[in-house]
Amino acid sequence: MSGFPILSLMMLVPLLGAVACFFVEAKLARTIALAATLIDLLLGVVLWLNFDIGGAQWQFTERAGLFGGFQWALGIDGIALLLILLSVFLMPICIGASWNSITKRVGEYMAAFLFMEVLMIGTFAAQDLFLFYIFFEAGLIPMFLIIGIWGGDDRIYASYKFFLYTLLGSVLMFIAMLWMANEAGTTDIPTLLQYDFPAGAQTWLWLAFFASFAVKMPMWPVHTWLPAAHVQAPTAGSVILAGVLLKLGGYGFIRFSLPMFPAASAEFAWLVFALSMIAVVVTSLIALVQHDMKKLIAYSSVAHMALVTAGLFAFNVQGIEGAMMIMLGHGLVSGALFLCVGVIYDRLHTREIDRYGGLSINMPKYALFFLLFTMASVGLPGTSNFVGEFLALAGIYQASSWVAFICTTGIILGAAYMLYLYRRVAFGEQKNADAAAMPDLDMREWLMLGPLAAAVLWMGVYPESFLAPMRNDIAVLDARLAATAPEGDAHLEIGEPAPAEGDEMHEEALGGAH
Repeated sequence: MSGFPILSLMMLVPLLGAVACFFVEAKLARTIALAATLIDLLLGVVLWLNFDIGGAQWQFTERAGLFGGFQWALGIDGIALLLILLSVFLMPICIGASWNSITKRVGEYMAAFLFMEVLMIGTFAAQDLFLFYIFFEAGLIPMFLIIGIWGGDDRIYASYKFFLYTLLGSVLMFIAMLWMANEAGTTDIPTLLQYDFPAGAQTWLWLAFFASFAVKMPMWPVHTWLPAAHVQAPTAGSVILAGVLLKLGGYGFIRFSLPMFPAASAEFAWLVFALSMIAVVVTSLIALVQHDMKKLIAYSSVAHMALVTAGLFAFNVQGIEGAMMIMLGHGLVSGALFLCVGVIYDRLHTREIDRYGGLSINMPKYALFFLLFTMASVGLPGTSNFVGEFLALAGIYQASSWVAFICTTGIILGAAYMLYLYRRVAFGEQKNADAAAMPDLDMREWLMLGPLAAAVLWMGVYPESFLAPMRNDIAVLDARLAATAPEGDAHLEIGEPAPAEGDEMHEEALGGAH
């Protein structure tokens, strides 16, 4: 694979597909979109198989000079690899979810999703500061259109709220990037990762980046755009929003805030912990009282992302690995839950929880998939989210036992609202005849939910296949943070236990005897 521009090819395929979708009829547009996303999934598998675990940090690098000294610079490490794989895995499922439910302006809809795929891959693969910014911000545009054109009744309000929140946060980040490029004399991200910015400047740079990434996550209290966007977005829009777009904030913290501004990250760790603790408890309690299924899952996403931010700022390997695993697991599980909502919404055209009930009687296969994804969201051992939550909480505990305690209450509350949701939808008496008459999953829905179920179980049973590619990159990040890492209150030593005082005296006596 050396020298072959596979990352550019993975961006070119959906780009060509998007252009083609504008000029063909609806049926052909669906087929082109599905073909383009499946080709990208195959290229993603090739990327995975050819990634050298334990090799160079940056692989599949491409560089080409563009106008005005601007660089087309792409390359990935293990962290970017996994997030690209998540993106290309979810995309064909999104096209499948939209197959029958989208009937107006189908070509433009499919083109918007394909453009989104181009921009997501570009964001994770960019190795130039301004190239990253272009991809990062341009991702707003197709999502804005997807919500605003194909969304629900209140779609205009939701799309503008989503756009304005995320755009305003990013203006400060762009100003910070200009200063960084001037200070370091380069826009090359791998070089900037090793550059030591002045301690005084780090504080302001960190705050500028935080303004953007906190909105993207989203962190409390700038999370209010998310429930509105999810509720109004079409099913596939919710899948890609929860599955990938929320992960851009976490990726930003890992790629920029922590390694480039380690002193400021340590200085503001208390702020991140405070906001994360509030988010875990408050949004979980809000989720408990929701009557709209999409809103409930949206608030649960904010609670899960709060565990990610707390894990990242624990300043240790377990916390960062756990945060990454939660991001990957949540991408699969939340996407699957939104698909489950979409399946019954397509039949009954309502998201009101009380309109359902007893679906396990007439939709047993659906109820089984929904149960698996509900238990995965709760963090059942053997499913994807358990591994990430366990690692993240272990890392958070080393940093602060109190933060770990508060974050753990979020998992307990998560079990409460998710199991309460499942009981009301799948069990109980069938109060509504129209819900009782709904048919079970068809083949298209099987093909959407089956791969997600397999991935959730694979990640839970054999997490090493996901941890191995990113282990070296997280070790590099941990080494970068070691000098500024704040002292934790747990006083845990990771590794071999130190010998007790009596053991040392015993060993000395044995040594003397020899």
